[in-house]
Amino acid sequence: MVGGPDATKSAAAIRHIQFEDLGLFEPVLTAAGYKVTYLDLDGDGLSTLDALEPDLLIVLGGPVGVYESEAYPWLAEERRILTARLAKGRPTLGICLGAQQIAAALGAEVEPMGHKEIGFGPISLTDTGRVGPLRHLEGIPVLHWHGDAFCIPDGAANLGATGLCATQGFSIGQNILALQFHPEVDASAGIERWLTGHAVELAASGIDPRELRAQAQSITTDMRVPAQRMMREWVSSIG
Repeated sequence: MVGGPDATKSAAAIRHIQFEDLGLFEPVLTAAGYKVTYLDLDGDGLSTLDALEPDLLIVLGGPVGVYESEAYPWLAEERRILTARLAKGRPTLGICLGAQQIAAALGAEVEPMGHKEIGFGPISLTDTGRVGPLRHLEGIPVLHWHGDAFCIPDGAANLGATGLCATQGFSIGQNILALQFHPEVDASAGIERWLTGHAVELAASGIDPRELRAQAQSITTDMRVPAQRMMREWVSSIG
């Protein structure tokens, strides 16, 4: 658990693999008075989680698809939790797989794109995206790492796109935010855990890790400031 002595709110983060954590977002949550708890897949964390209890639920990324529930039964359990939570409009954030899980829980299709989007690049924001928290990320090279994409659920606002993926994020009101990309990753700290942890995927996709490492090292913009401003603004708006 992470949180100062004055932490009064709870944030539960479902973490599928150890290195895809809250990253830059964790200190923002702590400063906002949240006690952060990670729920990992082994053990009974998901089965015992009260879907409505955490003040904020965050579902992080992972290297599987929402349609693989037979091989990975926790995917269905996670969607059950999300379905109950989203029905009540409880504050929920999804990143990458987490965003796809939110979309699937809302009845939207999630399918392979037929290509990978792996590397750093900016998001082209929609008009809605430009007036919300994501405006802090305009022109910022964020990390992309996925091969699936979601359709925008009914009633949700499309927030942005890239040339390789037309659906990079959506929101429903103030409390529900789903992001296909990874603004939580601090490229200035290095991405070796990602390159090593996803080595098989990179090799299968014909992507040279040296190119991704060079991309990360070439980024001169301090991504930490806009990413944390985005998260801070969103967290201050939920309730």
